[in-house]
Amino acid sequence: MENANTNLLETVDGRTKLAGSNRMEILLFSLGTSEIFGINVFKVREVSKTPFITKAPNMPTGVEGLISLRGNVIPVLSLARIIGINKPEHGLGGSMMVTEYSKRTLGFLVHDVDRIIRVEWSKVRQPENMSGTSQNYITALTELADGKLVSILDVETILSQTFGEAPVGQIASLDRNSETNIFFVDDSAIARKKIAEVLDKLGVRHKHALNGLEAWTRLDGMAAHAQQQKRKLSDEINMILVDAEMPEMDGYVLTRNIKNDQRFDGIPVVMHSSLSSEANRSMGKAVGVDAYVAKFDAEILAETLRPYLLKAYKD
Repeated sequence: MENANTNLLETVDGRTKLAGSNRMEILLFSLGTSEIFGINVFKVREVSKTPFITKAPNMPTGVEGLISLRGNVIPVLSLARIIGINKPEHGLGGSMMVTEYSKRTLGFLVHDVDRIIRVEWSKVRQPENMSGTSQNYITALTELADGKLVSILDVETILSQTFGEAPVGQIASLDRNSETNIFFVDDSAIARKKIAEVLDKLGVRHKHALNGLEAWTRLDGMAAHAQQQKRKLSDEINMILVDAEMPEMDGYVLTRNIKNDQRFDGIPVVMHSSLSSEANRSMGKAVGVDAYVAKFDAEILAETLRPYLLKAYKD
C-alpha cells in the first residue's frame, strides 16, 4: 500500500469534497484469510506495525491489552479474534490501525493492510444470506474491479459487542400532549435500537429505514402523497435523523436531496454519525444539515433533538 505507514488523514481536508458525491474511501485489509475487509478511511487515524502491547487483567474477549500512544493509553483489539476467524498460526497480525469513532480511540490488529480505494455508495450493498460468525460484524459489501468482494465492518457493533452497550439512562419526555414524529435512517442494527430507545423515552413517534436509498424512496413517496392531499409534509414529519455512512446512498446525498426539495421545507435534518471529526461536521454543514451529533451519547442526542421537536409542536 502506498504510504501505508504515514498519516492516512494527511489529505482529509481534500476528502471533504466527497460530501454529496455519494462516494467513500475504504482502507482494505486482511485478517489472515482469503476474505478482504474494509473500513471507512475517515475512521482511521494512522497505520503502523504492531507495537508492544501491555497485557492487562480482566480485559474483554478480543482485547489484547493496552498501548501508550502519544501520551494516551488506548485498548488494542484483535479483529480476527473478535470476529471469530482467528487461527493460532496467524498470531496477532503484523499491522495495527488506530481508529477514532464514536468518541473512542482504539487500536485494531490486522494481518496486513493493502490499499485505499474509492467506491460509489450506489455499489455498496447490505449483506444478505451471509453465513458464518463474521456476518454479525459486516454492515455492507462492495465489489472490486476483479470481482472480489470486500466486507465493510460494522464498527459500532464491534464496539458494543466488545465493551457492552451504554445504558440510555434517564431522559425527560416531551409534553405528553405533543404529537411529534421523527423519521430516522441508520444501517446499523445497534444504532437503530439505541435511537429508538431515546425516541421512546422522549415520547416521540418514529419510523425508520435501513439505508439512504430506502429512506429517500420512502420520503419521496410520503412527500408526493402529501402534495396530492394538498398538505404540508412538515405536518406529518417534524424531523429527519440521518446517519452519514450507509449503503446505496449516504447521508450526505440524502440530506442534499431533502434540502434541495421544497416539499421538505420546514423539516430540520440532524446528522447522527460515529464519524465525529471536524472534517465530517464540515461535510454535513456543506450539504445543509441543521445539526450534527456524534454517536453515541443518548443524553446529547436527546437534548439536540428536543428544541427542534418542541418548536415543531408549538408551530
